[in-house]
Amino acid sequence: MKIHFYDNKFKNAIDNYELTEEQLRYTKHPKDCIQLVNEDLHCYSLLAMEGNKLVTFFVLHKNDGVKPYSNNPKSILLRSFSTDFRFQGRGYAKNALMILPKFVKENFTQTNAIILAVNITNKVALRLYKNCGFIDEGVRKMGPKGELMIMHYYL
Repeated sequence: MKIHFYDNKFKNAIDNYELTEEQLRYTKHPKDCIQLVNEDLHCYSLLAMEGNKLVTFFVLHKNDGVKPYSNNPKSILLRSFSTDFRFQGRGYAKNALMILPKFVKENFTQTNAIILAVNITNKVALRLYKNCGFIDEGVRKMGPKGELMIMHYYL
């Protein structure tokens, strides 16, 4: 598996990315994320590819994106994390999260932590993040879809 920054050569893969209604309760479709990312210089769309297949998508957001969740100016926010429905249950999401710290260290050299906010009702995601080394330090925030647990991964 390899993580790539989005560019237009991946447009077709994004257009064919499938999420269920259940997944869309907790995340945005990559097409919507890419539009938002284009409006913010500190926001990056990333694709986790297995060979030539797009299996997992997420966004990394620096500066203002992190501020609602952390006082640490050297942290980066992981958001809109999803796995294409057709590839769920095969370990791709876990794989992407396991290689993410190295990717962040190489591409965002001043970063010392990855932050994420996960809906507390999203039990599958909570278990995944904990199993991949993200720590719940007890911080909670209210989001548009309910209470969020703020988790940290220290680099």
